[in-house]
Order: sequence, then structure tokens, then C-alpha cells
Amino acid sequence: MTAPTTPVPLGGPRFQTDPAQLYREMRREHGAVTPVVLDGDVPAWLVLGYRELHQVTGDPALFSRDSGLWNQWDRIPDDWPLLPMIGRKQPSILYTVGERHRERAAMISDALEAADPFELRADAEKFADELIDAFGSRGEADVVSDYAMLLPVRVLARLYGFTDEQGPGLVTALNDMIDGRERAIAGQTHLATSMAQLLADRRAEPADDVVSRMLADRGGFSDEEIAQDLMVMMAAGHQPTADWIGNSLRLMLTDDRFAASLFGGRSSVADAMNEVLWEDTPTQNVAGRWAARDTRLGGRRIRAGDLLLLGLQGANSDPQVRTDGSLTGGNSAHFSFGHGEHRCPFPAQEIAEVIARTGIEVVLDRLPDIDLAVPAESLTRRPSPWLRGLTELPARFTPVPAL
Repeated sequence: MTAPTTPVPLGGPRFQTDPAQLYREMRREHGAVTPVVLDGDVPAWLVLGYRELHQVTGDPALFSRDSGLWNQWDRIPDDWPLLPMIGRKQPSILYTVGERHRERAAMISDALEAADPFELRADAEKFADELIDAFGSRGEADVVSDYAMLLPVRVLARLYGFTDEQGPGLVTALNDMIDGRERAIAGQTHLATSMAQLLADRRAEPADDVVSRMLADRGGFSDEEIAQDLMVMMAAGHQPTADWIGNSLRLMLTDDRFAASLFGGRSSVADAMNEVLWEDTPTQNVAGRWAARDTRLGGRRIRAGDLLLLGLQGANSDPQVRTDGSLTGGNSAHFSFGHGEHRCPFPAQEIAEVIARTGIEVVLDRLPDIDLAVPAESLTRRPSPWLRGLTELPARFTPVPAL
């Protein structure tokens, strides 16, 4: 018996309200590789199986990152809403393949790895305290908009080499780009202009920062390539880390297992963060890979040029590898950071974890009696099949003075 082939629309309210059940239904009705349609009825495959996703991400020759292979380009209009995510000629590392990709990834990893972890945590604490100082006296706040969505980019901007005065403008630009509305173009322009100016400044006067280290790399990368990679890194580091903070705090505020952490303890923070990466990962689905030739995957016939979407959350919850639920806890074999040579660089993962954990711990230290200001069931997520995060997290607490 073959699985049904009627494709599933990759969109709609269920990705907001109950994606876990939706992934279970997809797997039950279609198998580990599910046919889906994107905006404009564009076909693709969503890889939900843990083993299948491991195969796709571990074989870059067969499942390429080269979007030029796509067999649907003749159907894609110039105003297709997913073009920023799936572009034909993307100059960033996301779509570089082969040896050049490995050289580019090494440049980025080396530049990030050289960051001092103690300075990174100190910066994260500094900006976290400043954000709490801004609302602490009110005794209430939206932890998403007042805190989580403001913290990661401030830390990353300092890491890059931007001045603290430039940080708020970069926060606004990144969040405008994420909103995707009329301010998105202005946000993208501000980010690109700021990055180009920073590169010019660091070429003239190098410093101990990520941008200077990338410019000093001997791989022969152009300023445009470096600027593109820096913008990709900032965008990819900001929103998922903000959602990691928000999703983890939601779990800690609504699940009795983590209640002890809200009274001065920190032992459960890491457990909550890891559980989120397994059960409620900020990056749900990723585009993508393209089949370099005809092949078979999960019982499906994949044509050359077919687009495969990486179902990270679906794979994390695959019952074939979660038979007893033991893969959570301290296990980090989830797909939340990807897999293979195109995965999130290890130093970037470590930086995101430091920012997120520090952000959560500062909240618990400064606001020890923090609690939800609304019923847990009323909390809503953004309606996106790609990134999963809260639209708001209203909280109340005993007012605290600024430091």
C-alpha cells in the first residue's frame, strides 16, 4: 500500500495552534517524506523522518544546497513571498557549495570561536540588566517584546564590533525585517548600510572583533561575501535565540517540573532549554535541499531538482527514535541546529546558548517571583511553519529598582 500523494499546504493556523499533532498526522498519512505545497501551489517534500533527515543533511552531493538546481524556477514569480528564503542566486554562505563552502564556513567558525566566552557572558548580562531596568519598576512586562526580542542582537552587535549606540537601531532593523511588512525593506537597507560601513571602518582600523577577524582571513573573500555572511549570521542568530528565550521561559512558567527554578535555583534552566530544542524548537522547518539526480527517500520517488524541506521539529518527534521518550533530558541529538556540513557552526551554537541561558538566568535572578499575567492557554504563537515563537508573554512580578 502506497502513501497518499495529495500534498499538504505548508501554512495555516495549525502551525500556530498545534503543530505537533499536525506533524503526527502528516507522518501517519504520508510517511516520513510528505508532499507539501508552498505559496502559489509550488510543490516540495517535507522530510519528517529522523533517519531520512540525517540522510539528506549528511549527503550534500546528492541533496545539494545549490538552489539553482530547482526544477520549479519557471513557475516562480518575481514577487513570490518566499524568495528572500529561497533565492536563485544567493551570495551568502547558505547557498555556497563544495570546497568554497567549507573554506567560508571555516572563516566564520574561526572568527566566532575566538570570542572570549567570559566577555560574551558579561555583555549578555549587561544588556539583559539594562532591558530589565527599563521595565522593572512597572511590575509587569511583555517578556517577548520588552526583552527576548531585544537582547540577542544587542549582544551580537557588540560581538561584531558595532558601538553600543548603534545597537538599538540594529534591533529595530532586524525586527522590522522579521515582521515582513512595509518596514522590512527599510530594515534590510539599514542593516546592509551599517554592515558595509563597519567593514570599511575595520579595514582601515582592525580591532578585536568578529568583523576584523573575518577581514583578516586569507581565503580571498570579497567584502560583499563577508557582509552577506555577517547579515545572515545576525538574522539567524537573533530570531531563533529570542524564541529560545521566550519558549523556555514559557515552559518554566507553565510546567510544575521547573517551578523550583523560579525561586532562586538555576539547575533546571539548562533542562528547560534542552527540552525546548526537542519539543518546541524555534526553527521548525528549513528550506532546503535540492536533489542533484533522481533518487528514492523514505519510499518516495524524488526527481532531480525537487526541493526538500528539512522538518526539524518533525524529525525531533519521530516515534521511530522516541519510543520511550529518553532522547530528551541531557541528550543533544536533536536537529534543532541542523546536521552535516551546512549545520549551524558549533561556535555559533555556543554563542546562542550563552545569550539565551544568560537572558533566562538574569530574569530569574532579578524577578524571582515572575509569573504569567494571563492564563497559559491564552498564549499564542506566530502563524509560521518556519519559526515557532510566542507573539507575547505577559508577565507580572514585584517591581524592582534599576541597578
